[in-house]
Amino acid sequence: MPPLTLITGPSRSGKSEWAEHLAERSPRDVLYIATAQMDPTDAEWQARILKHQQRRPAHWRSRHVPHELAIALQTAAAKDCLLIDSLGTWLANAIDQTDDAWQIQATALLDSLQQTTAEVILVTEEVGWGVVPAYPLGRAFRDRLGRLTRQVGAIADAAYLVTAGYVLDLQHLGQHIDRLEN
Repeated sequence: MPPLTLITGPSRSGKSEWAEHLAERSPRDVLYIATAQMDPTDAEWQARILKHQQRRPAHWRSRHVPHELAIALQTAAAKDCLLIDSLGTWLANAIDQTDDAWQIQATALLDSLQQTTAEVILVTEEVGWGVVPAYPLGRAFRDRLGRLTRQVGAIADAAYLVTAGYVLDLQHLGQHIDRLEN
C-alpha cells in the first residue's frame, strides 16, 4: 500500500510547509489538491491562496477539488504524490450536510484513502484545543473534523503534529489510541 501521511496542527503553524517539504522528497510526480473554495470578493482569502501557490515548485501540477475528494483519490495515478491541503477546508465546504450524508462522504473518503495507488500527504487542522463553540454549526465542524482526523490517523503510515514551527513525529513519540491493546 502506498504511504499515507497525515499532518495536523493549529493554524499558521507550518503544516503546509512541512507537507510541501515531504512532497518535494517524494520520487513521484506531485499533484497539489487544493480544497479551498475560491471567493474573488475576499481579498484576504485570495492572498492566502496566492501565498500557497507561490511557494509551490513550478513543475508541480495542481487541481482544485472543493467537494469530490474521494473521486480525486480514486482517479489518481500510481505515479502521483497527492498533497491535499486541507481536510478542514474540504469539510467546511460540506458542513451543511446532514449527519447521514456527511457520514457517507467521510466513509467514501476513508475507503478511497485506503484504496488509492497514489502516495498521499494530507494536511488537516486541529480545532478542538479551544473552547467548545457556542453555536451548533461550529460544534458540528469541530466534532466532524476531530473524528475524521482520528480515523485518518488510525490508517496513516506516518503522522506529524506541527506546532509553533516545530514538527513532531507522532508515531515515534506516541501510540495511537485506536491501536491500544485491551
